[in-house]
Amino acid sequence: MGKDRAETILEETRLRETIAVAEAQLAQARESLQEKEQAILEAKRDIREHATHGVTGLTSSDDFEAIVELSQCIGHIEESVLDHDEEARRIRRLEKIIESPYFARIDFRFEGESQAEQVYIGRSSLTEKKTREFYVYDWRSPIASIFYRCMPGKAFYEAPGGRIEGELTLKRQYEIEKGALKFYFDADRNISDAFLRQLLSQNTSPQMKAIVETIQKEQDIVIRNMENDLLMVQGVAGSGKTSIALHRAAYLMYQGLQSNLSANNIMILSPNSVFEQYISSVLPELGEENVGSATFDDILRKILKGQRAESRNTFLEHLMTDNAYQSVIQKSAEFKMSETFRRMLDDFLPEIPLRWIPFQDLHYNGSCIVTGEEMRLWTMRRPHIPLGTRLLQLEDYCLEKIFGTARKRGDGEQRNLIRQEIRQFTELDVVSLYGRIFSDFHGRDQDIPADIREFTLLNLNAGQLCYDDATAAAYLHLKIYGNTEYRSIRQVVIDEAQDYYTLQYEIFRLLFPNARFTVLGDINQTLAKPESLSLYEEIQRILDRKNAGLVMLDKSFRCTNEILDFSLQFIDCRPQIESFNRSGDRPEILTPDSHDKLLDGILQETILCREKGLESIGLICKTAKKASQLYEDLKKRIKLRLIKDSMADSLKGIFIMPAYLSKGLEFDAVIICDAVLGDDCTEEDKKLLYVECTRALHRLLLICPARNHQ
Repeated sequence: MGKDRAETILEETRLRETIAVAEAQLAQARESLQEKEQAILEAKRDIREHATHGVTGLTSSDDFEAIVELSQCIGHIEESVLDHDEEARRIRRLEKIIESPYFARIDFRFEGESQAEQVYIGRSSLTEKKTREFYVYDWRSPIASIFYRCMPGKAFYEAPGGRIEGELTLKRQYEIEKGALKFYFDADRNISDAFLRQLLSQNTSPQMKAIVETIQKEQDIVIRNMENDLLMVQGVAGSGKTSIALHRAAYLMYQGLQSNLSANNIMILSPNSVFEQYISSVLPELGEENVGSATFDDILRKILKGQRAESRNTFLEHLMTDNAYQSVIQKSAEFKMSETFRRMLDDFLPEIPLRWIPFQDLHYNGSCIVTGEEMRLWTMRRPHIPLGTRLLQLEDYCLEKIFGTARKRGDGEQRNLIRQEIRQFTELDVVSLYGRIFSDFHGRDQDIPADIREFTLLNLNAGQLCYDDATAAAYLHLKIYGNTEYRSIRQVVIDEAQDYYTLQYEIFRLLFPNARFTVLGDINQTLAKPESLSLYEEIQRILDRKNAGLVMLDKSFRCTNEILDFSLQFIDCRPQIESFNRSGDRPEILTPDSHDKLLDGILQETILCREKGLESIGLICKTAKKASQLYEDLKKRIKLRLIKDSMADSLKGIFIMPAYLSKGLEFDAVIICDAVLGDDCTEEDKKLLYVECTRALHRLLLICPARNHQ
């Protein structure tokens, strides 16, 4: 695809020069790594000798000096290990550069200059140390934004010192594999789109991959946004929201070199562990440490230490299973995680020391030192201080009343015994307290619907903490005790934002007080509750960040035109979705009249998909129970894997899973095994079908079993 042979020779020469620079640096880095490893081993031997011969006890000043020296040695080793790890990361980065140094080039003539500068763009930068010449610019560098945002002609980019203007005279893309130039082309709009269309026509990867070569202008604007403390993205299915989120995390770390923002300061909140694993390779592929990630279940476990609670997956399973409790489960979740109930929880907090802590008189040596009523009144002072802090201060107050203010006054064992006695009423069982909201009406009987109150008490009395109750109890816990575990987090990425409730965003606000937020969602892919664009106004109100912005992404890159058009019928208010204009097979509908014919239909479709070269096939059922039953029926006929709460490895092959675990994933082909169409299709069914259908890249089959065979 090169213009001519001479140009191709120049490009191949430039590639060899670049690789030679990287190889030289790699050799130096490997030698340096060996030296660092040797130094660490020698330092460890020195420590063993000090520990064995030099420190025998603190009987003299010499022994103390030996301890200080030993501590210094250990500190030196820790620094050496960090240097070693950084060198190892540099080696991995250089190895990747040698495989494929860059994917693009722009020729940019700066304003006032006569010649254009050649800028090669890759996943990592490469600089010749002696001359400081840039052989490759990192895709996150300011000048690289021209590649993503501009076509040849007048162009500019934003640099730390201000806007830089000029002219883009060439925009070129490369395909380089194992250090060899496969092809290149000079990109105009049509060629760029054709290249992306070709990539999208391929099979999906087993795990989510980096998309630095194909980032679109709208996506790049989101990735590089540094203005908003709260950046919200409403993106249609297949618009690349999650990829954008991960590339934004990598970009923030790149920008954080000046502000000491590291992987430890970023948190990604994923909807479930399957999704967590699916995206886990993206940041390492971009040459960055994998940032911290968590699910909301992880957060609940940390807050409610030791308290077993229903998981989000189990909650969704119950919500999507037709049974007598389905309606009250949904109604209960919507009520308990609403703003109305949040205010009730806040109103309940002052009642806790007033009514629900069993303060008792404290005696010592036969005398009453502090009465229970005195403790109650003392605790109710300074209501602006969290209750947990006041109760800790109450412990100190009582101990001072007995032993005085001197720290060493009083026998240690006596102090501990007294402290244990005090803690009978200063250590709170938050879940038990939460239950009081429902068991003791106290004027709240008009505020809590009777069916929700009865359902909640039924579960709590049986020792079952439902997902919505665990969320509410976690909020109470944070309001009582606070939380410092996430104080260092400065950037939070929330994916599948539409599936969180008001109270959960209140928890995010309490957990991450020092963070900026990137919130990505699609109101048309909401499970378990209705949602609208007002969601983003609510998020903005709760998180309360200074500069908030909402970006709409309406271009879908995942599905073929046929699959996308078919999927849109399930949305009442059809969004203005722009398809990337890729054609394929029309979705098909199968209506078997027996279970055996259903199994035959699945088997035939998987065979057809294999013949077409499709590698990942997702069988999606409404619930995990249905997926498990179908798996048992199919496993002897075809090789497939059942996905539950996690996946053992990458998504390659045939998988069967519940719909709520498929969110955010994509497959070459999708078979919806229990679709409901026609008059029986409810609003909830339609939303679910939209989610399920838009998981498919190339082929889609819906199986609608006869009602008596489902």
